[in-house]
Amino acid sequence: MWSFKTVLLVGTSLAITGCGSVKSQRRIAPPAPHPSMETTASISPVTTPGTPQFLAWERAHNAYEQQAQAYWDDVAQKRRQRTAKRKARQNIQLDDYVLMQPPVYSGPPCPATPGSAIKPPVQRAPVPGVDHFIASARQVYGYTPDRPGSEAEFMRAYANAALETGLTRNQLVALYAFETGGNGTHDLQSGMLPGKADAKPISTAIGYNQLVATASVSVMSEFGPAIAGTLRKQAAYESPARQRQLQKKAAIVDKMVIEARRVPHQWAAQAELAKTPVGLGIHAMTLDKDIGPLLQIHKLRTSVRHLHAYGIKRTVSGAELEMLNLTGDGNGLDMISMPAAFRAQVPTANFFQRTGYERNPVARRHNTVARLLDETRSKMLKNMEKEGAQALSQAFRSQILARN
Repeated sequence: MWSFKTVLLVGTSLAITGCGSVKSQRRIAPPAPHPSMETTASISPVTTPGTPQFLAWERAHNAYEQQAQAYWDDVAQKRRQRTAKRKARQNIQLDDYVLMQPPVYSGPPCPATPGSAIKPPVQRAPVPGVDHFIASARQVYGYTPDRPGSEAEFMRAYANAALETGLTRNQLVALYAFETGGNGTHDLQSGMLPGKADAKPISTAIGYNQLVATASVSVMSEFGPAIAGTLRKQAAYESPARQRQLQKKAAIVDKMVIEARRVPHQWAAQAELAKTPVGLGIHAMTLDKDIGPLLQIHKLRTSVRHLHAYGIKRTVSGAELEMLNLTGDGNGLDMISMPAAFRAQVPTANFFQRTGYERNPVARRHNTVARLLDETRSKMLKNMEKEGAQALSQAFRSQILARN
């Protein structure tokens, strides 16, 4: 699976031991290969603070840090200015963006200080997986997701939900191809590579457009009543047994809406809820053959509505829609609404927080809006030839024919 979704986090303070500065600073997440970044491989033999080697590194790194901080402060300031201008319906100009690429460190490598070379690695809590999501749904809501009998069944429901909201086959197949690598299943979680026995989840992102747990909580809070209404409407045309099943699912969604709305409709608050069994149980609904497609499609629908609110009524491409998926609706709107002539000149750094950018090798490598869009399109086109993407495309065609 090839995905570069990014966690936009601020940095943390470092102590003077190891690769730290005397002042509070942000740690640089080193990509590989990237010779301008400091990595553990570049650490010189153990030395102590105050030695010539350490002082040389400290002077060079502090100078770099001052440049980097000024750069990212400028990025944040110009982003705020663009947001204000857009709300005021004012035109965005080229000089509303930072047009230089971020500074890179080119000084001596960070010397290891006593104790830093043998410091134990930070222990991180494991990312919850599909079994955890299901167990949470059962524990909190007394419900186990109703899994599809086949992948084709889920694809048909996904296609039908997309058509109901005006999303197109080309958009959805392109997103699926990009997010899953072209052969993803409805329960594919980020990091869980097929055929890799020791694979572990690297995020809670799951499904055809890799919905994260926080997004599931957010969508349930905002669109849960509409999802429950769709289920009840569908029940009216089904057999008695199927009616009871859909009505039960609608009632479960009602309960989840109540829980999701116990926190403010703000990403940070919803992210905290998404870490709990209450939120993870909501996320489990991405696996349900009736609820899962609606959750995923409503997330994309919020992006399209955001574009419409700012006057972009045209049908955007799959690559453009992915920019909203990747950087958030506000930054994605910023990227795809700029004139074509700007795209080759505006660095991708304008649309990320510093740490998020430094952890994103694709955004750094394809470091202008034009190059990032081109790379996204290229990856989409390649993966759309794969079996899973072709099956999803056929599911769309069959649903379109069924409506005519």
